[in-house]
Amino acid sequence: MTVPETAAAAVGRTLAARGVRTAFGVVGSGNFHVTNALVEHGVRFVAARHEGGAATMADAYARMSGEVGVVTVHQGPGLTNAMTGIAEAAKSRTPMIVLAGEATDARSNFHIDQDALAAAVGAVPMRLTDAARAEEQALEAVRVAARERRTVLLNLPLDVQSAPAPVLTGAAAPGRSAAADAAEDTVGDTVRDTAAELGRLLAGARRPVFVAGRGARHARRELEALADRTGALLATSAVAKGLFRGSPWDLDVSGGFATPLAAELIRGADLIVGWGCALNMWTTRHGSLIGPEAKVAQVDLDPAAVGAHVRADLGVAGDVRAVAAALTGPGGAAPGYRSAELARRIRDEGRWRAVPYRDESGAGRIDPRTLTIALDDLLPSERVVSVDSGNFMGYPSMFLDVPDAGGFCFTQAFQSVGLGLATAIGAALARPDRLPVAALGDGGAFMGIAELETVVRLGLPMVVVVYDDEAYGAEVHHFGPHGHPLGTVRFPPADLASIARGHGFAAVTVTDAAGLAGVAEWLKGPRDRPLLVHAKITGERGSWWLEEAFKGH
Repeated sequence: MTVPETAAAAVGRTLAARGVRTAFGVVGSGNFHVTNALVEHGVRFVAARHEGGAATMADAYARMSGEVGVVTVHQGPGLTNAMTGIAEAAKSRTPMIVLAGEATDARSNFHIDQDALAAAVGAVPMRLTDAARAEEQALEAVRVAARERRTVLLNLPLDVQSAPAPVLTGAAAPGRSAAADAAEDTVGDTVRDTAAELGRLLAGARRPVFVAGRGARHARRELEALADRTGALLATSAVAKGLFRGSPWDLDVSGGFATPLAAELIRGADLIVGWGCALNMWTTRHGSLIGPEAKVAQVDLDPAAVGAHVRADLGVAGDVRAVAAALTGPGGAAPGYRSAELARRIRDEGRWRAVPYRDESGAGRIDPRTLTIALDDLLPSERVVSVDSGNFMGYPSMFLDVPDAGGFCFTQAFQSVGLGLATAIGAALARPDRLPVAALGDGGAFMGIAELETVVRLGLPMVVVVYDDEAYGAEVHHFGPHGHPLGTVRFPPADLASIARGHGFAAVTVTDAAGLAGVAEWLKGPRDRPLLVHAKITGERGSWWLEEAFKGH
């Protein structure tokens, strides 16, 4: 006698059939069956030590793989534990599905308004309402996540999960994946008209600059071709760092992390085009990188993104790749902003390590700039760098180079401290061909420390660098100059290297450049254990990039 499939099993089977290959989570009674259904149908399940870590791993995996991320959690507290990671994913428009058990009986200890919780952070609440519609409703969750680039909470009420679900012939048959559905890009007549206006703006510009965001990461070839036609210089938001690496016209990141040369040239533009980029306060330094006479255009799938942070003279609602390709026709190239002298300046001044600084290492602490430049020289170029939030975060973001946009994972839309290690795990699983590097502050390291065991259990050859100033440095440098007491944001020394060894890591403590010899030895092999670099950094200097951020608080 054939045992009927349950609704929970139908959901797992449907997601697997739609191309889900990896899911993250912490399993409890409320998500036990749906998680096992995913595994039964070939999905790799990665167990995290905390639901917050699981959500961020799924987010990072989606960003680096191009697939829909999946995280599975218990009802009630399992979901609340995951909420910071879900908020980051929702703010970043990460295509991700959160599978959460749901206690619908108000008498249950686990009962909360899960819909309201999701909506409060910008996720899309959905629900499995009928076992007979399990496939249909799971497919709709995939469609919304992939096509609308949203983070979806699919509530799975316990009574509906266990009910028998008929198999709908062909409804979830293998075929086009959710990622393939999301990648479709066409230009309709309305978009074509506004794109033509953008073409006229580009034709009239003498100093155009393209700023590409996460929504442009699939469109390097098309954007470079259009930039070659129009003489535009190329920059990115932080989340798209590395997109134009190798181009002689690559300015790297626009905004707080911009080099002095990049800031100068972006300010001098007479046309700035944001491609899949919000042009928010980080990317424009609160608008100060946009010259008073410059025109601004934005190309984005979401019409609401146009003009949301800075004035926009023109908005084109469409896929970046399709719009750029439509504008790149036959004809000669204009010089635009480009010249032989400018190419030389970009080559010589276009990276932070070319900017002179005074090394402040001493008294048992290493200057974070000196540390990061040395690590950049030591670590293989084929790397994927994940950066946590905090006073330190600009150093790895500015001084660690990456080979392309797939080499940098920046979960910072919510600006939460503590997501960095989980981000690095998700990115590492999406890009197993590259050395994973996690850059954390001491505050974020302690917040996410449970996932050290996950790194070891998964056998990831990860390098975790902890920039330790024994404080929440952003608050120290923001409030300290005004005479406020800082006892609440300073901490005694901690032996992070010993803690890491206790989890199964190799570890070195670095107080000067010579201390990095241990990193070089680890890199020689066999790299059978991950490495934690406990860097005791100088803490006298505040970060100019966070001073910019505090203006927006």
